[in-house]
Amino acid sequence: MSLKSIKENKAFKILSNPFILILLVFLIWILFIDENSYLFHHKTLNPEINKLEGDKKYYETEIESDRTKIEQLENPETLDKFAREKYNMKKEDEEIYIIEYDTLKKR
Repeated sequence: MSLKSIKENKAFKILSNPFILILLVFLIWILFIDENSYLFHHKTLNPEINKLEGDKKYYETEIESDRTKIEQLENPETLDKFAREKYNMKKEDEEIYIIEYDTLKKR
């Protein structure tokens, strides 16, 4: 093959176009070299995205459990029971005795 036949080759003409060369250099720069390159995003940001998606699932389940608790507390009897057990509240004419058990073993 001579130099003339290589220059007349259609693929060589397309690849030797200055716009195509600049485009190729730009694509290589963007994909591999730049700070925001595909490799950077793939290696560092994808694990972070996966972690955040896991957190999202956790918080969605927590929100759902909170919604069920709120629905239960809309009932006055359940609200009364919750206030008594959780916050040791009482009615005006009641007295409450809190019994705490010692869980430490004596030697």
